[in-house]
Amino acid sequence: MSPLPPLRTGRAPDPAVRAAVRTALSVSVATGLYGVSFGALSVAAGLDLPQTMALSLLMFSGGSQFAAVGVIGAGGAVGAVVATAGLLGARNGLYGVQVAPLLGAHGWRRLLAAHLTIDESTAVATAQPTRAATRAGFWWTGVGVLVLWNACTLLGALLGDALGDPRRYGLDAAAGAAFLALLWPRLSGTDARQVRTVRVVAVAAAVVALALTPVVPAGVPVLAAAALAVVVGALERPDGPGAGRDDAPVVTP
Repeated sequence: MSPLPPLRTGRAPDPAVRAAVRTALSVSVATGLYGVSFGALSVAAGLDLPQTMALSLLMFSGGSQFAAVGVIGAGGAVGAVVATAGLLGARNGLYGVQVAPLLGAHGWRRLLAAHLTIDESTAVATAQPTRAATRAGFWWTGVGVLVLWNACTLLGALLGDALGDPRRYGLDAAAGAAFLALLWPRLSGTDARQVRTVRVVAVAAAVVALALTPVVPAGVPVLAAAALAVVVGALERPDGPGAGRDDAPVVTP
């Protein structure tokens, strides 16, 4: 049975779920396209096609993948590759603290959810107003990015230098633009308390990341900013009577 929630049930279609799926598909395309760049850079760094595809399929964390091939291309040791990529990927574990209670996944779905817990799936999931939309946003984004990222990685690895610099096509800005589109509505919503919390967290995370960037290894600023957001989100989660229902709102920073 597929983990992807259906768009329709016996009841009328849920507008929030449909909106979550549309957002998930657009984010998946924007993120997946940048896999072309990783494929080309990985081959240029000296990895062959199977090694490149293994990184995309098994590591499946764009920042960690780029860090790994960067260290490899610079002639770094295996230990440096593991440390750098692992440090950047550690933020996904923090995302799990926020996402796991919202999904309620068990068995093999829980293992799949852990693999699909990345920046994009977490951002789309926690931006949704209902529990059903949160689940739809997570699964459709996670699976969509996994499929498109690996397909584009393969394309980039096969074409290599024929593509030229992917930045010429704006692919380096696609993922950032998608995140900005997700964040912007939450900075100007109707719930004054929630909007205030989101703004404070956004500014504090940016300050923490910028302050740490010159003085700590790569990956630590992102990890620290993510930890700050996750802690505030956990403190802000409501524990009222409706918190366990499928139609209960999801309130996160």
